[in-house]
Amino acid sequence: METQTRPEFVVELTKKSVDLSRWYTEVILKGQLADYWQIHGFQVVRPYGFALWENIQAGLDARFKATGHKNAQFPLLLPESLLTKEAEHVEGFAPEVAWVTQAGKEELNERLAIRPTSEAIIMTMYSRWIDSWRDLPMLLNQWCSVLRWEKTTRFFLRTSEFMWQEGHTAHRSAEEAREETMRMLEIYRDFVEGELAIPVVPGRKSEAEKFAGAAETYTIESLMPDGQALQSATSHYFGDRFAKAFNITFQDMDGVRKHVHTTSWGLSWRIIGALIMVHGDDAGLILPPKVAPVQAVIVPIPGRGGEDGGVTEAVNAAERALRRQFRVEVDRSDRSPGWKFNEWEMRGVPLRIEIGPRDVRSGQAVLVRRDSREKSSAPLDGLVAAVEARLADVHAGLFARARALREERTSSVATVAELAATIREQPGFKMASWCGDAACEQTVKERTGATIRCLPFDSQGQTGACLVCGRPGPHRVLLARAY
Repeated sequence: METQTRPEFVVELTKKSVDLSRWYTEVILKGQLADYWQIHGFQVVRPYGFALWENIQAGLDARFKATGHKNAQFPLLLPESLLTKEAEHVEGFAPEVAWVTQAGKEELNERLAIRPTSEAIIMTMYSRWIDSWRDLPMLLNQWCSVLRWEKTTRFFLRTSEFMWQEGHTAHRSAEEAREETMRMLEIYRDFVEGELAIPVVPGRKSEAEKFAGAAETYTIESLMPDGQALQSATSHYFGDRFAKAFNITFQDMDGVRKHVHTTSWGLSWRIIGALIMVHGDDAGLILPPKVAPVQAVIVPIPGRGGEDGGVTEAVNAAERALRRQFRVEVDRSDRSPGWKFNEWEMRGVPLRIEIGPRDVRSGQAVLVRRDSREKSSAPLDGLVAAVEARLADVHAGLFARARALREERTSSVATVAELAATIREQPGFKMASWCGDAACEQTVKERTGATIRCLPFDSQGQTGACLVCGRPGPHRVLLARAY
């Protein structure tokens, strides 16, 4: 029964290696992560998908609070006059802003923007709340949704409305603000690699690619299976630009009134799209254990003729023991074991625990890893330790596999012609030297479709000839096409 059910089930899912885009959509729908909504660019996140987001949120939120940040909530709408206070900032978002022009039957005197990001809202409040050096640093974060009217959309990766967190901080000095910017980038790197098992490249954005209104933007970039990059999180140093635009000043210890220096940093649910693509396989999702809604599923195996053979008692005992430490589910449905195996594999549960009459007699359970499908046995009275070890192995296996793919897909190029050829034939991360000239950066984009994803920290100090003009290139940059 199991060997018959499995191929029939897998046929229903497009192979990831054949059509990544179609596979991606199918596993989200079949895995019950999200569904379509009636307005283009919007999605409905189902309980399984939202549980995944909640676990990501919890992991990050704990890190934010451990570094002194506090959560707050700011309004959804802001007046047009407020949004336009920082010219470069509003220019960057203008094409994507949605406007409210009518309330009930009355036309509004001023258009209200649905927040595409909250700098203008939060900086307005900071100008009221900050008066003295004693009020600093101000370290706030909010979990919310924002709206950016997108033309081309895809589940989680690019939606018009998306959920994220956005941190906004104010500091006495440029030095303190820069320290905050880098501290938060490291928190993102540690979380994405340590919790989501996705290797990233941290670095600084070029002037052309930085956040609108920022003095400096830093990023962590991850590589997807099709060779395209995904900007996974960003951290921005604003200097005193927003402070001057919104008149955020404080009286310092020396009695002099000064402008604060601010930062902003964020990660959105597009990281869910990243973990789906990076870890999934032809059978469906593979979710990293630390954020998976269900970390282990127990599947009771009936004996011949439906005999129980102590299975029910053993399953109940295993569930009680494991639930104290893990997110566990028992599949007590009347489906066949083979159907259950396929269903939970498709939904990406990291570990399956099988308990049948033979297992009860031997005092053991069968543990099956989702990433490698490796089977092993563990004593029923030692399941907690065994599950903990297997889940750690799954995380390590996922990270190692993703890192190996990234290394395999990372190469160096010397010229823009070489980049154009390799990015088409062998897409991935490309390393090259760049002179720092914006015209050369634009040439790369026009001729290859690739952009400078970042100036990696671990490549600082490396020099060479610019891939476009051949002049000495003081920057070693990471290039790729991107989502």
